[in-house]
Amino acid sequence: MKLEQYDSVYFLGIGGIGMSAIARWFKHKGLKVAGYDRTPTPLTHELLEEGMEIHFEDKIEFIPGYISKQKTLVVFTPAIPKNHIEHAYLKSEGFTILKRAEVLGLLTKNYKTIAVAGTHGKTTTSSLIAHILKSAEVNMVGFLGGITSNYDSNLVMHGEVNEKTIVVVEADEFDRSFLRLFPEIAVVTSADADHLDIYGDHASMLTSFKDFIKQINLKGSLIIHESIESLTEGIAILKETYGMSRGQFFASNITANGGFFEFDLHGFGNKIEKIQLGVPGFHNMENAIAAMLVALKLGIEEKVIREALHSFKGVKRRFEFIIKRNDLVYIDDYAHHPTEIEAFLKSLKSMYAGKKITVVFQPHLFTRTRDFAEGFSKSLSIADEVLLMDIYPAREEPIPGVTSDMLFKDITSAVKIRCNKQDVLQKLQDLEVEVLATVGAGDIDTLVKPIKEMFKKK
Repeated sequence: MKLEQYDSVYFLGIGGIGMSAIARWFKHKGLKVAGYDRTPTPLTHELLEEGMEIHFEDKIEFIPGYISKQKTLVVFTPAIPKNHIEHAYLKSEGFTILKRAEVLGLLTKNYKTIAVAGTHGKTTTSSLIAHILKSAEVNMVGFLGGITSNYDSNLVMHGEVNEKTIVVVEADEFDRSFLRLFPEIAVVTSADADHLDIYGDHASMLTSFKDFIKQINLKGSLIIHESIESLTEGIAILKETYGMSRGQFFASNITANGGFFEFDLHGFGNKIEKIQLGVPGFHNMENAIAAMLVALKLGIEEKVIREALHSFKGVKRRFEFIIKRNDLVYIDDYAHHPTEIEAFLKSLKSMYAGKKITVVFQPHLFTRTRDFAEGFSKSLSIADEVLLMDIYPAREEPIPGVTSDMLFKDITSAVKIRCNKQDVLQKLQDLEVEVLATVGAGDIDTLVKPIKEMFKKK
C-alpha cells in the first residue's frame, strides 16, 4: 500500500505521544487529520489549535463526514480497548486500519532511519539525536515519544523532505512495534524485563530485541549499551558499545555542578574533552554518549555536537524542573519501572545531598505492578518520604488482589502514606517538603499544575 493514496487520516487514540507526532506529520503534509481520544489533555488542546478535529466520546456519529474507506487511512493505538465502538464500526465497513507502528514503518522505509530502542532512555536519546541533527542543519524529521523542551513538540523537523532526509524514531518494544522498522543505525540503550503482559517472560522480550537488531541494514551499524552486548551474539553486525565507565566508549573526569555533568568521552584511542550536558542525571550522561556516537557516525562536527549537548533542555516529564527555589525543588518525571525509579532517585540524592527527598508515585498498569512489586518497593525506599497513589490502569482491567498495597507494605522509607488522586494535595500540604518529585506514566502529570500552585501559595 502507498500512503500517497489517502487525503485524510483518522486516529483512534490521537492524544497518545507517539500517535500525535504522526498526526502532526500528516497535517504538515497537507492531509485532513481527525481523531478520537478518551480524555482532553494539554496535548489534544494543542492538536485542536493546530487544526485537527478531535472528540472525546466513543460514538460513530462523531466520526467526520468526509471520512471514506477509499481516501481515509485509519490509525489506531494498541492501547484502545477491545470493545471500542468506533474501531469495530470502521473495521466492519472495510476501512484500511493500521497500527501506529505499521504507519511508522511505512513512513520511514524510504529514508535513512536512526531507530532508538530500549526499555529506558529511548525518548531522551532520540530527542538528543534529533536536536544535534537540527543544530547541524541536516535535513531531518524526528518522531519522538516525548515533548522536547527546545521545540515544544514531539515532531522535530529541519529542511525539505527529500531523499537525503534522515528520520529519527523511537523503536518501541511494546507490542513488538519495533519489528516494523529497518534502520540504518540503531541504538539499544537497555533491555530490562518489562511488558510481561505482552511477552510472558524476559527471555521472549530479549528474543524480540535480537530480532530488531537483525533488521538493521546489512551496511548499517548498531550502538549498544555494554551491559547488553550479549544480545548481538551470533548476529553479524558492525557494532560499538558504550557505558558510563565501560565499553568501547565511556566517560571519565566526571564532574557535577548541581547535578549537571561535565565529562570527557573516550573511545578508539580518541578523547573529546569537557563535554557539558544541559540536562541533569547520571543516566543522561549515557544517553548523551549514545547520541554523540550516532552524530559522529553521520559526520557531524565535534563543535556542533558539543554545542547541541550543552543547549539541550531535555524532554518534558523527564527530570523536568517545575520549581527551583533555595527552599524548595520540585521535579516531575515519567519513570514507571523499578530500574528507572532507582536511577532517578539516586541522581536526586546525589544532587541534593543532605536534603529530604519526598516522592509521589503512581503505579502504571496492574500487570507491571504485579510483575515488579518487589523492585518497586525497593527502589521507592531510596526516598525519605513516599506518597503512594492508586494504580493507573491505562488499557487494563483490574486484576484481583493487585493494588498499590502490594508495594506499600514493603516500602522502608521513614514516612510512607497511601493516597489517591483526590487527597494527594492535602497530604502533601501536611508535610515539610524540601525536594519533591512526582513520578509515574499515568495521569499523575495532571497534578503538576495544582501542586505548583499550592506551593506558590504556601
